[in-house]
Amino acid sequence: MKVLIVGGGGREHAIAWKVARSKRVDKLYCAPGNAGIAQVAECVNIGVMDFEKLTAFAKEQDIDLTIIGPDDPLAAGAADAFQAAGLKVFGPGKDAAILEASKAFSKDLMKKYHIPTAAYETFDSPEAALAYVETAALPIVLKADGLALGKGVLICRTREEAREGVRSLMMDRQFGTAGDRIVVEEFMTGREVSVLSFVDGKTVRVMTSAQDHKRARDGDEGLNTGGMGTFSPSPFYTEEVDAFCREKIFQPTVDAMRAEGRTFKGIIFFGLMLTEKGPKVLEYNARFGDPETQVVLPRMKNDIVDVFEACIDGTLDQVELDFEDNAAVCVVLASDGYPEHYEKGLPISGLEEFEGREGYYAFHAGSKFDDRGRIVTNGGRVLGVTALGEDLKKARANAYEAAQWVRFDNKYMRRDIGKAIDEA
Repeated sequence: MKVLIVGGGGREHAIAWKVARSKRVDKLYCAPGNAGIAQVAECVNIGVMDFEKLTAFAKEQDIDLTIIGPDDPLAAGAADAFQAAGLKVFGPGKDAAILEASKAFSKDLMKKYHIPTAAYETFDSPEAALAYVETAALPIVLKADGLALGKGVLICRTREEAREGVRSLMMDRQFGTAGDRIVVEEFMTGREVSVLSFVDGKTVRVMTSAQDHKRARDGDEGLNTGGMGTFSPSPFYTEEVDAFCREKIFQPTVDAMRAEGRTFKGIIFFGLMLTEKGPKVLEYNARFGDPETQVVLPRMKNDIVDVFEACIDGTLDQVELDFEDNAAVCVVLASDGYPEHYEKGLPISGLEEFEGREGYYAFHAGSKFDDRGRIVTNGGRVLGVTALGEDLKKARANAYEAAQWVRFDNKYMRRDIGKAIDEA
């Protein structure tokens, strides 16, 4: 069969790598792709938001299955465009992708259906938000309602930080229209855990757990990023926690979306906080997480195309997910200065070290070929270096060893990815 993946980051490279291993796939395309994805798929120069060109290409090439990777096209109705063109597509429609696209919607859904989450208030005017933060308990969390590349969350520990946060989101429009409405939440403490799941509208199949590192600098200092590294499984996601989440969070969320007339088929990423009062939802994503996908899919035994089709066809109850009894750690190699100002176009060397080494992967997030045919940097997050190991400590050691194989000017990485493993 022929498969098209829409996207061009580390998440899509991990998906492409996994799809390419399927015995059912004999031709794989990716739009627009990147220099790493080009090793396993034919890259097509079509943007992720150009639905007309994407669907036309899929028809011309007789694509059997399209997989939508990023959040923006899903929120804008990419899956609906493919369905309207009579094409098979994996990913939620616009009405269901609102689970991620609007923080206010998801918080209201959790309140209505009694799904555990932080207390919150929603504001459409900066004046009302500013008045509220003058008396709210500190610390406090401000969230842009819309999509903001994973960066629209501000943790404010003082009144002045809260005031500045409201002004930044709603008045200075740091994240554009995403901050027209904001959600102000109570600050929760505990371990953060990410759980990806396949959903067919009724059934949830939970993947292995993971834990992300959002801050740019060691010790969780610096600005929020799209993710600086991750590990899987999380030692803090116990069988007891899993049982609670399946009963009180995962299935109720899928049932709630169906009850609201927004049947969800695709991936639900549950961002959880393990508080003293039990697990609570921090956020939902309506697609694979990045870089979580880069540690989850290498551990997955199933043919992922079978699982995608079961979600689309509503037969996920007939599928059992199977994961390796091992661990994975991903260390993101970024351009120094990310997420604000950084240089692009820097030649990357050392990637040949990964060839033929089972259990070591360099997933490209921001790379391209220059006019001389060299692979160069093309983003703030450049590569996700992932390694497997018999346990988390071994996987962590392997990932940091592999991170040294890669060289480019201005290379930066956190040195403490997975440090929490030592505390488990």
